[in-house]
Amino acid sequence: MIWSIIVGGFIGFVAGAITRKGGSMGIVSNVVAGLIGSVVGQKLLGTWGPTLAGMALIPSILGAVIVIAIVALFFGKKS
Repeated sequence: MIWSIIVGGFIGFVAGAITRKGGSMGIVSNVVAGLIGSVVGQKLLGTWGPTLAGMALIPSILGAVIVIAIVALFFGKKS
């Protein structure tokens, strides 16, 4: 359980860095984005690539990027 949270946080951090939203996301948001992104990515892309804590890293990161992009689209700052 703890290991999944740590890996989910790492996945969310990497996805936040890719989307350049990592600075505005907190630790809890990184973990949530990583865990939800892992589920989304593995459902869409499968479970190929290296795995850590039961999560395929590459599909999980891509899924987290998708989740962050969708959330930013709906809840992002309006200028």
